[in-house]
Parts: sequence; structure tokens; C-alpha cells
Amino acid sequence: MIGCDYCFVRVVAFAGFIFSHVGSASFSDCFLHGTFMKKTFLLYRAWAKSVSSFFQGSTWLLIAPRLLILCMALWLGVPQFTSLAQMDGREKIADIVWTDTENGGLAQVVVYLSDQADLTTREKGLVPEAMEQAEQGAYVFAALQAVQMRSQIPIQQLLTQRQHPFQPFWVVNAVASTINRGTLLALAAQPGVAKIESNRPFLGVLSPAPKPSAAPMQLGVEPNIAWIHADSLWGLGYTGQNMVVASADTGVDWSHLALKDKYRGWDGASVNHDYAWHDAIHSDISGNGTNPCGFSSLTACDDYGHGSHTVGIMVGDDGSNQIGVAPGAKWIACRNMEQGYGQLSTYLECLQFFLAPTQTDGSNPDPSMRPHIINNSYACGTSEGCGYTSLDTAIQNLRSAGIMFVAAAGNSGPSCNIISFPPAMSPYAFTIGATYASSDTIASFSSRGPIAVNGSNLLKPDMVAPGQGIRSSVLAGGYAYLSGTRMAAPHVAGSIALLWSAHPWLLRNVALTEQYYRQTVRPLTSSQTCGSYPGSQVPNAVYGYGALDVLATHNFLNSLYIYYFPYISIP
Repeated sequence: MIGCDYCFVRVVAFAGFIFSHVGSASFSDCFLHGTFMKKTFLLYRAWAKSVSSFFQGSTWLLIAPRLLILCMALWLGVPQFTSLAQMDGREKIADIVWTDTENGGLAQVVVYLSDQADLTTREKGLVPEAMEQAEQGAYVFAALQAVQMRSQIPIQQLLTQRQHPFQPFWVVNAVASTINRGTLLALAAQPGVAKIESNRPFLGVLSPAPKPSAAPMQLGVEPNIAWIHADSLWGLGYTGQNMVVASADTGVDWSHLALKDKYRGWDGASVNHDYAWHDAIHSDISGNGTNPCGFSSLTACDDYGHGSHTVGIMVGDDGSNQIGVAPGAKWIACRNMEQGYGQLSTYLECLQFFLAPTQTDGSNPDPSMRPHIINNSYACGTSEGCGYTSLDTAIQNLRSAGIMFVAAAGNSGPSCNIISFPPAMSPYAFTIGATYASSDTIASFSSRGPIAVNGSNLLKPDMVAPGQGIRSSVLAGGYAYLSGTRMAAPHVAGSIALLWSAHPWLLRNVALTEQYYRQTVRPLTSSQTCGSYPGSQVPNAVYGYGALDVLATHNFLNSLYIYYFPYISIP
């Protein structure tokens, strides 16, 4: 009997072996699908001796329950000796989520579905190259919503039945909710669920709030703006006109004199925040119980000062304080942090708003109103459960819609391999390190690459820009000097607005824009070698491909005109 029991284990293992090679099948597949049976028979012959010994010396009373178990193993498609955790979907659940649901606890989660839209950047073919920009946005928007509608129904029904409020997303096929252990396991067991990640609040900004009294009035072009030669393009008539930049941050003080005329919601006489502002902060995230902007604000507001500073670097100009790279561009904004604290769900909500901006109540999404560039001077806290790839699909989908996503590298320098959080580590983000305001010397705080935490060895940052001692707008109509890669990223975002206004043939072609930047930045080397990227070579993991010089990029693009169209003169 012992031998027969051992043989029974081998037969059950054989069932798993079949499915590891043939693939999961339903009960009807086992008995009705000829192809499956043929493959199974070939595998069965290799196991014939074990199977025959299973039946020898046994009575049908013993055989019957074993056969039942064997058929159930085939029916469910259980891999050989699969652990209980794998059988109930435990491998889909982030450890921090599992911990949060211990002892009757509740976990804030984002449930990612395996069914995701089949999109890529338009230059790779799935979004047709010949599409007009408005059609491109509508195409991506419709594709993403179609995936959500066809696949989220079981998840939404389960959460509704168990009385868990939820927030659905389409920018990535996902659902946010707050759930208990039982619902967690029920979700993990759903075949359409890919992973369940934490939605815990975390400190999202990359440094403390600015102080408005830190910088006196200063007239003229800021030295960091002149250093990248942005003012040279102004002299040629290119200021970012017809471009829209976006801020995903702590909000923006829209009434600041350096920002007001650049706000898409302001027409020079009255303000309308529809399609220009969204607030993803619907409750107290920071835990202090109050917020100067309130929650779900219908009016553009900044509860921290950080977003106002970064928007100022992109577009700010009050006629005297020329603090912005592209003063002719317009801006829109979404508050994804509450006094510096964010959640994965608030970040996703803002990215969704940018792909198809809405009225302030969230209605009537319109992808034709999407911005051209998004600046991201924040982190998604991995210590609180934000996964390394949590934002990747959403960023890739934005890219497919022709939106360039610029991210700050982080302020954890000078060691190597410390760009280790989203969105800076994403292969779909254009990641920016920081130099001093008027030099190409790397700032000591600027995070270095390459990406090591996930084993990708991806080169980051992509390039560098001024980020040390940058003067820009803050709350209460003031100005302040701040430092960080969070100041460097908006220099690049603003410079893209300049270039796309000067070269509309390049508009919304994200991959080609990145390529031209890498070809035209000032190449820089370093004495610091990080991993397989020697500092003596370009690119390297300190400076990436080099330092921003928007005039050099513009001149290079002009040379393309001269080469291909020699009879066309462009300034």
C-alpha cells in the first residue's frame, strides 16, 4: 500500500507535469479536445510504468477517490507540487498588503488586471503614424476605455457585493479600494488579476516645502535660464507658443503674477478651471487633519508651494522676473499630493486626467485637451509599497498619446545605483539629474544610476539640467531659491515646449525628441564610474548623455532642414 501511495503521488505529479507542458485546460478540454489529448498521450507514455503500478494491487474503493483528485488536478490546471500560496493567488499579493490585512486589518490597494491595452508609441506602428494629433489622443483614449469596460466587471461586482467602495482606472487597467483579508484572497483568486499592490500614503516630494521669503525681487533673465540658452530662442521668436505643459505635483497657485497669464484656465478677464485643473486629493492623506486648499478643490490651489515653483521654472514670467524656460506656453495642473504626501492612486488619477482632461467635476473627458509635456518632480514611495513598475504602463500609455513624461532623478547622491523609485527609474520616462545653476558641474545631491534595484542595469539619468540654487515662484506671490533634481526636470520640460513650438514637425514624437536630445546635449564625463558605465565615457551614469543646451538642439534640428530642404530658410 505504501508503494501504491507513493505511485499515486507520482500520478498527481504527472497531472501537473502535463499542464506545465501543455497548458491549463478546463474539464471539458481534458476529454473533448483532441489536440490536448494527443499531447497528453505522448507525455503519458513516458509515465506509463508509474501509472500502471498505481492501479496494481489496489481496489476500486481506493482507486476512485484518487481518480477524483487526479481529475480535479487536471481540471484546475494545478502545476506539479504547486504551493498553497500559488493555488490561492498569494503570489499576486505584495507582502506589505498581506501584512496590512493581518489580525482583521484593512489594506489600501491597487488591483492591476492582466488585460492591458495593446499600445505602444506611434513610431512603432500600433498607433498609426499618419494620425492627426487629435485623432491620436482619441485613438489611445478609446482603446484604454475599451479594455477597462471588457475586463473590470467581475472585479467591480466582487467589490460591490462585499461593500468595498472602489475607484476604477483606465489610464492603466486597475482598480483602487480598501479591503480585508477575505476580499484580498478573493481578488487574488480571480484569473484576470495580475497583481495587487499597496496604496499606502507616502511622502512624495523630493525635499521640504519652500519658504517664500527666501529670494528678493530680481529683474531680468535668471542665470539658469540663460545658461541653457533658452533666451536665445526667445530672440528667434520661439517662446513655447501653442504648447501646453502639465504639472503633477502639490498643486499650483494660479493667481501668482508670474503664472496667471500662462494658465490655460485664464482668458485675461475671467477664470474657468475646466480642462485646466483637477484635484486628486479627496481626503486627508498626510494625517494632520487639515489642508489649506481643502479636498476635491474645484479651484487651482497649492497646499505646499512645490508645484508653484516647478511650474514657474517651466513658464513663469511676470514681465520683470523671467524665471521660466518657455514663457509663451500655457500650463495645466493636477494635485497628486496632499501637503507633500501622495498615494499610488492619486498619481494614477492625475495621469488619467492628463490623457483626457475633464471638467472640474470629472465629467466629459476630452483627449484633444491633453498637454504636450508632463513634469514630474516627485517620487512614488517604494518603502510604503509602491512597486518598481507601478507607474510604467500608465506612462507608456501617455507616451503612446504623444505626451512626453519628464521625471526628476532624485536627491540621494552622490552614490551610484540610487535611482531606485518610480517614476525616475521607468524606461518610459525621460529622467533628469541636476547641475549647478550656471555650470555643468554635477550637484552632489543628484542621484546616480544605473538602475540596480530591479536588475535591469538601465542607464539613468538620461541627461542633466540646472538644479542647484534655482529661483522661481512660490506661494503668496513670492519667490524662493530651491535646489534639487525636481528643479532640473522642469528646465527640460520647458525646453521641449520651446523646441516643439519651433519645429512642429517633431510635435508629439516622443522617441525622436529623446533621440535628438541625446545627440545634441553637451557631452560630459566624470571621474565616477558606476557599474558597467565608466565615467570617462559618454553616456555615463552621472550625467547621462550630457547637459541641456536648447539652442544647440534647435540648431541641430535646423541643420536637418538645410540638409533635406536646402531652399527653405528657417531662423
